[in-house]
Amino acid sequence: MTQADFLKSDFPAATAMPDLDISGADRFYNRELSWLGFNWRVLEESENPRVPLLERLRFLSISATNLDEFYTVRVAGLRELVREGNTTPAQDGHSPAEQLVLINEDARNLLQEQQRMFNELRGALEGENIHILNREALSEADQAFLADVFMNRVFPVLSPLAIDPAHPFPFIPNTGFVLALQLERKKNKRPLQALLPIPHQIDRFVFLPSEGNTVRALPLEELLILHLDSVFPGYKVKGHCAFRVLRDSDLEVEDEAEDLVREFEVALKRRRRGEVVRLKITADAPAALKKLIMHELEVRGDEVVDITGMIGLADLKELVLDERPDLLWPSFTPRVPERVQDFDGDMFAAIRQKDMLLHHPYETFDMVVRFLQQAAHDPNVVAIKQTLYRTSKNSPIVSALCEAAEDGKSVTALVELKARFDEAANIRQSRRLERAGAHVVYGFLDLKTHAKISTVVRREGEKLVTYTHYGTGNYHPITAKIYTDVSLFTCDADLGRDANKVFNYLSGYVEPETLDNLAISPISLKPRLLEMIGTEAENARAGKPAAIWAKMNSLVEAEVIDALYAASQAGVKISLVVRGICCLRPGIEGLSDNIRVKSVVGRFLEHSRVMCFANGQELPNKKARVFMSSADWMGRNLKRRVETLVEVKNATVKAQIMSQVLAANLADVAQSWVMKPDGSFERQPLPEGEFAFNCHRFFMENPSLSGRGSAGASDVPKLTHTDD
Repeated sequence: MTQADFLKSDFPAATAMPDLDISGADRFYNRELSWLGFNWRVLEESENPRVPLLERLRFLSISATNLDEFYTVRVAGLRELVREGNTTPAQDGHSPAEQLVLINEDARNLLQEQQRMFNELRGALEGENIHILNREALSEADQAFLADVFMNRVFPVLSPLAIDPAHPFPFIPNTGFVLALQLERKKNKRPLQALLPIPHQIDRFVFLPSEGNTVRALPLEELLILHLDSVFPGYKVKGHCAFRVLRDSDLEVEDEAEDLVREFEVALKRRRRGEVVRLKITADAPAALKKLIMHELEVRGDEVVDITGMIGLADLKELVLDERPDLLWPSFTPRVPERVQDFDGDMFAAIRQKDMLLHHPYETFDMVVRFLQQAAHDPNVVAIKQTLYRTSKNSPIVSALCEAAEDGKSVTALVELKARFDEAANIRQSRRLERAGAHVVYGFLDLKTHAKISTVVRREGEKLVTYTHYGTGNYHPITAKIYTDVSLFTCDADLGRDANKVFNYLSGYVEPETLDNLAISPISLKPRLLEMIGTEAENARAGKPAAIWAKMNSLVEAEVIDALYAASQAGVKISLVVRGICCLRPGIEGLSDNIRVKSVVGRFLEHSRVMCFANGQELPNKKARVFMSSADWMGRNLKRRVETLVEVKNATVKAQIMSQVLAANLADVAQSWVMKPDGSFERQPLPEGEFAFNCHRFFMENPSLSGRGSAGASDVPKLTHTDD
């Protein structure tokens, strides 16, 4: 089947589900189980033979990191509801307590599978001369080398902690990894219990000298056990175990906080002391040690996971070695758009010619950085406004804003302090911007600002021209190398005016009365979506072609899902690409006959939010209404965040979103999972001996339509053949 055949193919026959009450809560799939399902898909990529070996190890590491965050935020929140006696069911009908039971069963299975995959990958790595050692496998030469490593690079940062009446059980922070020890004094046999926190400031793996392309790595905890006599001289070890703690990491901020920055600094300190939501401990832990740890950390049996294998699989990312390119994805260098090259790198000249949509990481995110750096250096630029949700530690974007402010330009930065796990970094960036002379604002206390907008006001002749960037991803140069997102650059006056109205809303709480091309949460974005879905339903009922293509990270919001169900029942053909959580059940007879859902999991993390509505003709078509957005279709995005939904009017950019971004994702076979009515996903079978289209590879090999330069876009491949 070619890509074009797939896009024109009939929807699969709907499934009768007599056990589901599709008029009630059963029409929704549970959000938490759906997220766990996504993490199962991530984990299964570690078993995919089509993926290079070290990339498989990376997928395993990512799945472990994801699961930790899930527990520290989502599970922690459900536990709090249960403690408060809250029995209010989620939209799928399950109470918080019922959800915790379901999560616990699925997550424990996921943990077991992670360990199984670790053992399998460990064997495969050995076949490639990459060895994860234990202390029994060390030679005398190894031990001599490690003795020097221990004394000079590890011992100075260790803090052994005795546990006795004079030394109470210490506080173990979130993600704290600790060795627990039963010791006995050699002279008088006096017992001692102690903890040895494994310092997170040191890499988890110590690399030993090796010949050729052989890699030999020893986990840090093995090194510590090997040298316990140096940490506790005069004692011998009678028993030991390792454990790791996950704590509630959600933040609570006072509604009437007068100083938002100071309140967040206090809240961050509280986070580190949140209640334990999960304890992972080695399966062979001495019973007395395990009992002590559970008692002191105040955890119940159902919050403890016995691990046979390696605790802290997230640290395996340290073994994804650049020195072994043969075991990694083939190297890829993001493109500089031809249009920008035609103008010798001048972003403003390239944008003046016409709107330009860049598809990251295939087109380099450096163009976004260059846009702001040029603005900082350009004497004709008078003002810059920028939202910052997540940024890198040494952000070149923040540096450009600081430089512009120091040069006397008017710089306004909206810094979102509530970006989860980036709060501390954003506080540091805001202090830096303030010192440079920028106007720093923090938006709303009760709303996160998740919109991705940048405006540059430039004096050109006797008028001021606003250049605007709208994005679907964060202004983060590091994640932009692996997240797929789109960036729209425009000097369209209406889009620039809309952007400035949004900034006025954020800095002065002035709700915009009218917006030309933009809809924003929490005011008009959800009504606009419902309106567009409703229009397609009306077209279907009138006998016109009706279709919706949409791509997002998560689909949760009940009213939007019900609107999609209603549109399906009216005859609208709905094709959705949902990377993660999906609470809509596709392909159920009488409910969602005309809805299909897929998830693409591959080399890059799908992150762009784009959609198109057929508008009375078959998709793709020139009259379709096309949008890009910072928002997923979730309650938090549509009700409790400031988000943007940008209608794209430029014909080339519209074609790029429809006929490249969306069409390629829908046509993908090589890395796609298809959602079934019961909420599970099934890997799309690959055709035997036939071409299997891979959308990531397509985008790496083919330039974006709107980024083409003087060569024009006529030779850009369309999705009607089998080129990969």
